[in-house]
Amino acid sequence: MPMGHTTTAEAGSGGLTATEHRLANGLRVVLSEDHLTPVAAVCLWYDVGSRHEVKGRTGLAHLFEHLMFQGSAQVKGNGHFELVQGAGGSLNGTTSFERTNYFETMPAHQLELALWLEADRMGSLLAALDDESMENQRDVVKNERRQRYDNVPYGTAFEKLTALSYPEGHPYHHTPIGSMADLDAATLEDARQFFRTYYAPNNAVLSVVGDIDPQQTLAWIERYFGSIASHDGKPEPRDGSLPETIGGQKREVLVEEVPARALMAAYRLPHDGTRACDAADLALTVLGGGESSRLYNRLVRRDRTAVAAGFGLLRLSGAPSMGWLDVKTSGDVEVPVIEAAIDEELARFAGEGPTPEEMERAQAQLEREWLDRLGTVAGRADELCRYAVLFGDPQLALTAVKRVLEVTPEEVQEVAKARLRPDNRAVLVYEPKSPETVEDAQVPEDPEREATVEAGNENEETAK
Repeated sequence: MPMGHTTTAEAGSGGLTATEHRLANGLRVVLSEDHLTPVAAVCLWYDVGSRHEVKGRTGLAHLFEHLMFQGSAQVKGNGHFELVQGAGGSLNGTTSFERTNYFETMPAHQLELALWLEADRMGSLLAALDDESMENQRDVVKNERRQRYDNVPYGTAFEKLTALSYPEGHPYHHTPIGSMADLDAATLEDARQFFRTYYAPNNAVLSVVGDIDPQQTLAWIERYFGSIASHDGKPEPRDGSLPETIGGQKREVLVEEVPARALMAAYRLPHDGTRACDAADLALTVLGGGESSRLYNRLVRRDRTAVAAGFGLLRLSGAPSMGWLDVKTSGDVEVPVIEAAIDEELARFAGEGPTPEEMERAQAQLEREWLDRLGTVAGRADELCRYAVLFGDPQLALTAVKRVLEVTPEEVQEVAKARLRPDNRAVLVYEPKSPETVEDAQVPEDPEREATVEAGNENEETAK
């Protein structure tokens, strides 16, 4: 039977609780009861992402996310989708630098089905993995790359900025989508070895949130997951540490078929899970988090030199996080005009720090985002897994906002002064091939940054 049990309802958790358990094979289980609606969310995080890949085999983590929907011993072909959706549920999977996750949201009385499906592919995917499914999903992922990256305006921006920000050989130098050459080079044996190494119960966290009976849920988990063997051959991820700043501006100018000039930049910021990272999140929210932010007010409203301006944080725990600046110019405005205004605003913020009103608004914005995530059973299940896998403690998910609200304006100013500088950024400048397309251009939303598969239609979700 399951071993271990803890529970909490700490201050700042909004009364939410979570219990932790561990099976004999190492699978960590987190349960959180919520009887508000008759639904249950199942979320399974595997501690593997693109940072675990080696040179010449990039994209395997994302490719395997797709392969996990291609059938297992008891579920053939597209059966996982068909069974979940036929029961009134929804499902998906995503891949990032640091993890791969799979999730279902089901009517509460169909929870056992979701658990059985996840256990079947964890325990028996190799029985169904063959050349046909490998080739099928290799083509799907290559097509996804074309549609999401190679053949859309600004599509490779995130990939290029990542490569500029993290040096050659660094585990975060490449993005989860992988390269065409590496996708072509991946063999069936590569995929099988990848599964044996990383898709083991002792390399996973399973969370179940919603209208559940904890005792019955644990019994189902033990029945379906308990007999799956653990695996102890997982290599440690390569060291992702880097100096606090890039040490000089890196820059690339691209002349492409884009609808407007653009300035995009990546700043090296503190690791996720630290107070300094929370301070950086608040700084970027004040500067570029929505239409009340400083950069939006300056560039879009006041100067009218841009049609869009945003600043967001890609939190990373195994390497420095990335601050992502994205500005699309208005009409025939030149990028140097935009860049000078941005540097002026960043320097002013570093010198003055946030006003009390800005600090209150930024903290309220991050608090609302946290409440939105924990307010759904699926969002809470994901957050519990995230904190368990990346920081070893799922309970931290329930009090994350408390730590953000404790950050002081001085800490926000300090991180801005130390990190939001021209010598700590990688810059991409987009110039359109056809100047006549610049004026009155319709600018698409930013390219999203994590690979996702959904019912055969490739998707992505934005990292925050």
